[in-house]
Amino acid sequence: MIAGSLASSAHGIPRSTHDIDIVIDPTFASLEHLLKLLATKDRYVDPDKARAEFLRRGQFNVIDMTTGWKADLIFRKARPFSRSEIDRSSEQEILGVHVLAASAEDTILSKLEWAAKSGESERQLRDVRGILDTQGDALDFAYIEQWLDELGVRELWDRVRS
Repeated sequence: MIAGSLASSAHGIPRSTHDIDIVIDPTFASLEHLLKLLATKDRYVDPDKARAEFLRRGQFNVIDMTTGWKADLIFRKARPFSRSEIDRSSEQEILGVHVLAASAEDTILSKLEWAAKSGESERQLRDVRGILDTQGDALDFAYIEQWLDELGVRELWDRVRS
């Protein structure tokens, strides 16, 4: 599932980014298959790091050596919000490619969570404001409200909305 800045750009105000955040939920066997597919002379990936991050539900990078683009492959967290986020993803066209992407509401919640973890990053909060301004009443505010306290982001949400 596409997440992060590409998802917020699709739902809100586009902005430049040099990486792609992709949430994945593989088994260990399918991770091994993915690592084999990614292992080319034009791509950097550390299979040992990927395996270690699989166990801790973290993330690892894949870098295209010809373009410099980086993909952060983020393992789905073992928590209810992260399961809901994957379940609610839908097909979107991003940069001319049909992909599964996080919903606008889940992108807002994730951006708020990243903002809280990164010292209230203004970039993350701007992305949230962009989605709010673009999507307006089309957003499922009840769904957002449902997760604010569990994710510890209610204060940031209130601040962004005021």
